[in-house]
This record gives sequence, structure tokens and C-alpha cells, in this order.
Amino acid sequence: MPVTYDNLFRLIEYQKITSTSLTRQANISDNIISRLRRNEYVSLETIENICRVSDCQVNDILEFRRYDQQKNESPLKNSSVRADIQNRRYLGNKFKLLEFIKSIVQENCSEIETMADIFSGTGAVSTAFDTAVVITNDLLYSNYLCNLAWFGSEPVRLNFLSNLIAEYNECKTFESNYMTENFADTYFSKIDCSKIGFIRDDIEQKYLERIISERERAVLIVSLIYAMDRIANTCGHYDAWRRGVIFERSLTLPVLNIPVKNNPRNRCFNEDANELVRHISADLIYIDPPYNSRQYSDTYHLLENVARWEKPPVYGVARKLDRKNLKSDYCTLKATSAFEDLIHHCKAKYILLSYNNMAHKGNDRSNARITDEDIFRILYSKGSVQVFSKAYRAFTTGKSIIRDNEERLFLCKVDYGK
Repeated sequence: MPVTYDNLFRLIEYQKITSTSLTRQANISDNIISRLRRNEYVSLETIENICRVSDCQVNDILEFRRYDQQKNESPLKNSSVRADIQNRRYLGNKFKLLEFIKSIVQENCSEIETMADIFSGTGAVSTAFDTAVVITNDLLYSNYLCNLAWFGSEPVRLNFLSNLIAEYNECKTFESNYMTENFADTYFSKIDCSKIGFIRDDIEQKYLERIISERERAVLIVSLIYAMDRIANTCGHYDAWRRGVIFERSLTLPVLNIPVKNNPRNRCFNEDANELVRHISADLIYIDPPYNSRQYSDTYHLLENVARWEKPPVYGVARKLDRKNLKSDYCTLKATSAFEDLIHHCKAKYILLSYNNMAHKGNDRSNARITDEDIFRILYSKGSVQVFSKAYRAFTTGKSIIRDNEERLFLCKVDYGK
């Protein structure tokens, strides 16, 4: 099985280590560097020395290929549809607040080499920390795939993916499949449902046959999710569809403007945040939990269904899958105790909490689950606390009335003596 050291050269470039410096510090010859560039085998002692110099693990610098990355790719086909990370409707998206968040961190925190975004959603906030090692996490698998697409450390073949997306957009299919049988003429037309089902099956088949890598699979699925979100017959949530509409727009997958190069130490997780903090650490942990009783698994159930592609039975007018294992305690009366447990187990120099001040401004479902008193009490148990706020118009379904809304950041400088 062929080996590749692409990650090594990405890592030393990121760390600004030259090949000359690497040969000297790792006590290896120029010939070894040449062998590495040709993806030839070298001794374990060489690998050990490189890991010592680069302060990394073996799997950070080499991998064994599961598919042919060297085959010639056809010329890039033109695609007029592109998408950036913020081009998806998502409840609680903080993209418009990035400058506010960045300024607070830059002015009040120092030496942020690792940042963990443990309720990352689609990952918008993590883009503000592209010079750090980024750890993302979300309970929804659809969001995990978004994070893997945008922040994953594995290299991808951009031309290959763009050409494949162009082929998907050109395909014509009217076959019956899981999507047509369960969602035809609801959120999408029957024709688009057929296309969604065909594309999603094809992505999975290519992954199982090792034609595409794990991150390339994520990029294609996320492109499909963005395309679905753009034409869905909803106001952005999948609690219901509008009846009697004419489906005027057809499914067109965008090419994602994913970074050509990410930090090779980036990590993406799909776990419960309270469990994750027990086995990670970071200089800065950013926490943006759900504020109220609205479960994200209810709001985005259809996209989660397509992401997982387990083809479960669906029920009800909204055609929802079973979501019991995707419910968040932060949307329930358990929110305060869950938050206290989370903060207790955070291992970081700084904890940055984003928590809206909805209080009792919205309807009952929109009211905040954790009081200010509890937030301060729990954060003060960890260190000193500062609060920063900015007026912000929240994204809602249109049913909640929220005036004088503010986005607030609680910055806790952790006192390791507590």
C-alpha cells in the first residue's frame, strides 16, 4: 500500500520550518528529504526524529493511500454556482458577529494557539481563528460534515470534486428512491427529490468503493445540503412546508470555496459537548449552546436525514425521523445543570460563552433556559468574568417577537487555583 507524506510538507510549511532546518534538527540527509518528497519508504528512526522536531504524531505526517490520488484529472469544468460557509440559513448563525467576537479575543486573550468550538453549528465562528489549531464539534451529523468539509486536515482534489459536482448538476433522473417515496412535492418537487436521492446514493457508493476520501465525501454531501437549503419550500426550518406552491427553482449543487490548505492538526468531532470536554483541551473554548427549547434536530431533521443516509421511516406531516438520541439538554430544564457540568470539565485558559439575552422577550419556546445569575455563578467558579454585548437582530421563524436583542459574550479567564 503506497505511503504519502503530503501532510508532513503541509505541516512544516505551516510551522515555517524549511527543509534545510528539518534536515539539521532531525539529523537526516538531503537524500531523505528527496525520498520523502517522492513518497518513498524511510526508516522508523527518521519518522521518530521528524515527529520530535515538528512536535506531532506519526499520523500527522504520513498516511497510506486508500485510493489512487495520482490518476489524471480532467480539466476543471466551469460552474457559476459557488458557496461560502455563511451561505446556508441556520438558526443562531454568528457570521455577522465575527468581527465582534474576534475583537474581544484579540483585546483580552493572549497566545491562542488552539481554539475549540464545541457547539459549532455550521462552523462560521471557527473561520475567525484560521491561524490557530481548530477543534470543532456538533451533535448533529450534518453539522459535523460541514465542519469536516471546511476545516478538515485531509487534502482534497478540488478539480475532481468540481467536475463531479458539474456531472451531478447535469444528470437527469426520474427514478423512484427513498426521497421520492417520503418527500415528493413537500419540501422539494418530485423531480428534485429523485435527483437528491440519486446523488446521495452515488456519493455513498463512491466512498464505499474508495473512489473518494472521507473529507471529499463530506464536501460533496455538504454541497448537496447547501443546494437543498437554497431551494427548500420552507422559511429555513423543516417544521412544515408551504402548500400549493409552484416549484420554480431546481436543484443545483454549488462548488464550495473550501480552503486549499487547513492546519494539519485540526480535528472535527460529532459528540455530546459535555462528553467531549472531558478529553480535549484548548487555549480558548468557545461555547454557543442552544438558548431555548427549540431543538435543532427538530428544525433540521430532513438535512440530518440526508447527511446520515440511514433511510429510516419518517412520520407526521413534517416527515420527521426518530430524533430521540439527538436531543440537547440545553433546550430543557436540565440546561443549568448541564452547563455547570460542562464548565467544570473545561480545560482551557479562556472560556468564551455566547448567550443571548432573550430572557422573557420571545414566546415561551424562545425564553432563555439559563438565567444570568446561574451563568455568573458557574463561570465565577472557574475564574474572573467580563461581559461584552452588541445589539443584534436574531434569526427567528417569524413567530417570536424579540426587541432590544443583544448578543452577549461572557469571557472567563480561568484561574487554575480554583
